[in-house]
Amino acid sequence: VHRLVTYIFVYEDLVSLTCGAVIIWYFAGSFEKNVGTVKHCFLTVAFAILSALLYLLLETVVSRVSEVEDAKGFMPVAFAMLGVSTTRSRMKRTLVFGVRVPVVLVPWFMLCVAWFIPRSSLLSNLCGLLAGEAYGLGYCFCLDFPESVGSKLDRVFPFSLLKRIPGLRYIPGSLAERRAFENS
Repeated sequence: VHRLVTYIFVYEDLVSLTCGAVIIWYFAGSFEKNVGTVKHCFLTVAFAILSALLYLLLETVVSRVSEVEDAKGFMPVAFAMLGVSTTRSRMKRTLVFGVRVPVVLVPWFMLCVAWFIPRSSLLSNLCGLLAGEAYGLGYCFCLDFPESVGSKLDRVFPFSLLKRIPGLRYIPGSLAERRAFENS
């Protein structure tokens, strides 16, 4: 059961580790700014489990047709976060390499780009994207918790300890606290 979460920490070479670090920095960082550190940590685990379960379900079917790469790295969770961000975005269009495209197509374009990253699993990235899209569209409403719960969790261990570490940027759980944090 622990492998449903720990696969996101497995990298086989320096290239996949570097790609994973860039993806974590770019996608997970912006997602954390929107939801807060507590909810980000919770959703990281939830997206890892949802992606892994969906991967296990689809892997048996897909492996009959073609060879399937094992699920490894943070990319499925990053695709889930990207899926949430684009489905909940108020923007209709964005620039991708100088071309205006609908925002809802950005994760699918990124999925095609990720196909060329060595040792990345297209199926696990697709599962992450589908999990994020489902959450973003409201089908996984059971994963949401009120901001008051996030604010209370901000004050307990280990999150209270994270606030005190110098150089670490901690994002508060409530929207009002996040706005005040951004303004300071």
